[in-house]
Amino acid sequence: MASALEDLLSRHVEAGTVPGAVGLLGLDEPAVVAVGVAAVGGPPLRTDAIVRIQSMTKAVTAVGALRLVEAGRVGLDDSVEAWLPELADRRVLTSPGAALDDTVPAVRPITLRHLLTNGSGYGMALDDSPLARAMAASGLEAGAQPWSAAADAWLAALAELPLVFQPGEGWRYHHSFSVLGILVSRLTGRPLAEHLTEDLFGPLGMDGTGLWVPEAKLDRLPAAYRHDGERLVETEPAGGGPYAGVPGTDVSHGELVSTAGDYHRFLSALGSLISPEHHRLMITDQVRPEHKTPEDFFPGFWDGMGWGFGVGVQTEGARRGRWGWSGGQGTDFFVDPDGAIGILLTQVELGEHVWPLVQEFQALRPG
Repeated sequence: MASALEDLLSRHVEAGTVPGAVGLLGLDEPAVVAVGVAAVGGPPLRTDAIVRIQSMTKAVTAVGALRLVEAGRVGLDDSVEAWLPELADRRVLTSPGAALDDTVPAVRPITLRHLLTNGSGYGMALDDSPLARAMAASGLEAGAQPWSAAADAWLAALAELPLVFQPGEGWRYHHSFSVLGILVSRLTGRPLAEHLTEDLFGPLGMDGTGLWVPEAKLDRLPAAYRHDGERLVETEPAGGGPYAGVPGTDVSHGELVSTAGDYHRFLSALGSLISPEHHRLMITDQVRPEHKTPEDFFPGFWDGMGWGFGVGVQTEGARRGRWGWSGGQGTDFFVDPDGAIGILLTQVELGEHVWPLVQEFQALRPG
């Protein structure tokens, strides 16, 4: 299987889809494969490359929160207002396209479960609307770059805006998990990075994983790119950019960097990190059918798809029971019902050029 994976990655490197890619695929301890270069014209990409995994962070943050539930620090259906008072007394738009002052009171508080299931009422606004314009003006649009504001300031700005639906009565992607990172930080009384390092990364030996890349390891951070037509445009240099070195502000609302080996250790240990019941909830569909609407995400997203706690779940077809997720900087992972794991790490923004690589990767048969 390493050969088929290596062939796939090599073909896409040669075609110019990505400068380089790291991957693994299989049961137990599959070999990590690296092909291509860390930057255009640069050195070979290392198997232990530390990459920007973006939304693959959601599964890790979810597990961190569930471990706090099991420690008795918070309940799944507890209001988050005790720790996030900014989110008290929410207002809710009368419709997604309504004016920002056309609102009604929230009928219930936002809970931890709402955050884990993207059901808080906050999330990406994909269609032009007063809310979408306000999010853009406040620096709250999701994108390839990390949030510019520090965690507390980011949450304060988000709290100025209304919810797009009543908590627990819809699904909108992304922002709930930045709120979740801040919640974990406030529950534990320390920055998210410090808590996750002590609770997960250190015990699991994930020494290439964190919310930034330490200076001593910057030689393992590849460049980042996006496609401009057929041309690759560098967006962050190798060893540089916003993830390089200790940030000057609290990034508890941010996203991780990691390695293929580290993320494999996390996925392999998942059954021992949280209870069987929480594990079941995490990897099964938690979204009610009436809350799966076409405007939630990209067209066709809900076809045979569900959402658990921080991961997407295949609910129909040949891959039924597979769960996983992608990151916007060209990363992807999945876990099959038989325990086979696939991890793909590139550093080129997902789009029409990179998505076929992800789809072909997902179609490989783990051995």
